[in-house]
Amino acid sequence: MAKLDQFESAFRAADKPVYAYKHVEIAKILVVADLPGPQVVAFRSRLQSFLSVLSDDTGGVPHWVDLGVDAFGSIEELLELVESEGPDLVCTYRNLFTRAWVQPHSLGDYVDVLTQIAPCPILVAPHPKAGRQFDHAMKNTDKVMAITDHLTGDDRLVNYGVRFTLPGGTLFLSHVEDEAQFERTIATISKIPSIDTDDAKSAILEQLLKEPSDYVGSCRDILAAQEISIDTRGIVMLGHHLREYKRLIMEHEVDLLVLNTKDEDQLAMHGLAYPLAVELREIPLLML
Repeated sequence: MAKLDQFESAFRAADKPVYAYKHVEIAKILVVADLPGPQVVAFRSRLQSFLSVLSDDTGGVPHWVDLGVDAFGSIEELLELVESEGPDLVCTYRNLFTRAWVQPHSLGDYVDVLTQIAPCPILVAPHPKAGRQFDHAMKNTDKVMAITDHLTGDDRLVNYGVRFTLPGGTLFLSHVEDEAQFERTIATISKIPSIDTDDAKSAILEQLLKEPSDYVGSCRDILAAQEISIDTRGIVMLGHHLREYKRLIMEHEVDLLVLNTKDEDQLAMHGLAYPLAVELREIPLLML
């Protein structure tokens, strides 16, 4: 039985998810702002410059549609407009239709609802009046970071990261294993006499970090085979999610953060996404 278990473990370890590339089509973009017409146009112009990567080298340019302060009067009306327009991307900023932007504690009701109900990704920019964004923010997307605590097999997250990274730019694929959760698991194992705790800790951590590292390798290989000219770098580590991501964003001067926000098992935002979205106010977020 022991040999059978060893064989089964080796077989499962060799079964690695491989990245599948798929081009992300962005043909229509909806700009939502609580501003009068001329200021919406100015905000859209900044977005068009920032997202120049979406105008591809074959001459394809997304169709941009502006929704300003007079276009809707409630969240329900905004959702109806999003449904009728059918965009591939909605661009807005945090704390839409509220002065809560003066306090760094929320995304605001409109953005909260949009990220959970809208069928397309939401790009959330720093509030234009808050004055908190980094100097390099909103200029271009030559440094993009996709973040998750379960990178392995998340092709959609990677594909959006690829689509929004400028040719010649860098896409960071980051996976941070939660250190507190890992230590709780090891503390439980330490209470089982038949298991060597030190060996288990070393082996479990090695496997936890090996799987996303292998997946990053497959991403790099597939993108190279597709002749996509971006530098794909993996960051796989054990640590505290929020602290490590804030450090990594500062260290690499990241222009755009890509993260999952919808959770299949609940209506509320994905557990990792909300604290990150509230805390990371200095750069735009692409919330899938």
